[in-house]
Amino acid sequence: NLQCLMHLLKGNIGTGILAMPVAVKYAGLWTGFVGILVIGTIATHCMHVLVRCSHILCRRKSPADIDDVPFTMASNFSSQPDRVSDETSAVTMGYSEVMETCLKTGPPYFKKFAKGARHFVNGMLLFTQFGFCCVYIVFIATNVKQVLSTLHTHDLDLRIYELIILVALIPYSLLRNLRALAPFSAFANLLTLIGLVIIFQYITRDLHDPSRLPAFTSVSDVPLFFGTAIFAFEGISLVLPLENSVRNPEDFSGWTGVLNLGMVTVSCLYTGIGFFGYLRFGEEAQGSVTLNLPNDNWLYLSVKLMFAIAIFVSYGVQFYVPIKIIWPSIERRLHNQRLKTHGESAFRIVMVLVTAAFALAIPHLDLLIALIGALASSSLAIILPATIEFLTVVAEPERPSMVTVIKDVFLVLVGVIACVTGTYTALREIVEKF
Repeated sequence: NLQCLMHLLKGNIGTGILAMPVAVKYAGLWTGFVGILVIGTIATHCMHVLVRCSHILCRRKSPADIDDVPFTMASNFSSQPDRVSDETSAVTMGYSEVMETCLKTGPPYFKKFAKGARHFVNGMLLFTQFGFCCVYIVFIATNVKQVLSTLHTHDLDLRIYELIILVALIPYSLLRNLRALAPFSAFANLLTLIGLVIIFQYITRDLHDPSRLPAFTSVSDVPLFFGTAIFAFEGISLVLPLENSVRNPEDFSGWTGVLNLGMVTVSCLYTGIGFFGYLRFGEEAQGSVTLNLPNDNWLYLSVKLMFAIAIFVSYGVQFYVPIKIIWPSIERRLHNQRLKTHGESAFRIVMVLVTAAFALAIPHLDLLIALIGALASSSLAIILPATIEFLTVVAEPERPSMVTVIKDVFLVLVGVIACVTGTYTALREIVEKF
């Protein structure tokens, strides 16, 4: 359970937590404070919904179907199909299989959409993973640029740093074994922990007077707040693999289980970083709190480098997952073994170039985070879990609770509105930057 908790925390703590001060800036001090807690509560609830529905749908799905289940990101990050639990004799499913099964076993009209919905979920998962990689490139380049600008007078364009980082990422992306990344990942976790401790002690000193900061900004900026916040809480793709890994399901999803403990911890960290970061930096808050740290102190310069190194390492882990999903379908079409071997390397390089191209096109960290959060994370974290629950409960023999139905419809509407307005606002701001 402790290992499961560590994975849950690591899956939710990344560049998103460092963007919380700018998220609060978009919403206003007290609106942002309450908003992060509300979004954290909704995200946690939707994680519970996904786990609960997966249990119901597993009982409907025959273990004989296991051979038909394709590999997805949520299948414990392995190439194995969904397994059969020895204790329940039920198939355990990933996110996309839950979506597909709820449509197959739900109202008859929706059955024809089952396969397409599975591909849609996989597509959104892939989009978020590659989106994280794009954000990572911009994050690394921005922090390295700040550090190096203190050492020389020639201030190079951010895109030059992104190209240099691209050169380093290409050989790193050719590592094909996740175990080879494990030592680097452990080192990155240590750097992240040290960096967060140093940041916390800095942002809790010399605070602004709360009365001088706006409690609420404007309706037009709220979509950017939502996109940034939901980007940070987007760890829902890990929930089912982690829940499948614990021996007793109650240890994961109970009131005092791993999920609640982990997400309460994450929500408190996000709220603390966001609230105190905005109190410390006010309207000067940038896309990452590291960018607001002083450039004339070696300790805080080292924090920028710590996070740059940690996120560089994390790029390899995030990049591994979509490659593991996409490449097998391409490999099946190749019949020459030499072509398969060199083809995968070429494919990895091309995908690194694609993520770098997006980073070069949108070198604005705060807006890139808001765009990916609004466009993809809102669907995965809110809209789809609520849709799955609605389609699952209406197919149950007993009459569904009206409270559940109203709640699911409300969450879908909120998610769709946030997705549309957040995407539009982020794109508008990006266009205005050019």
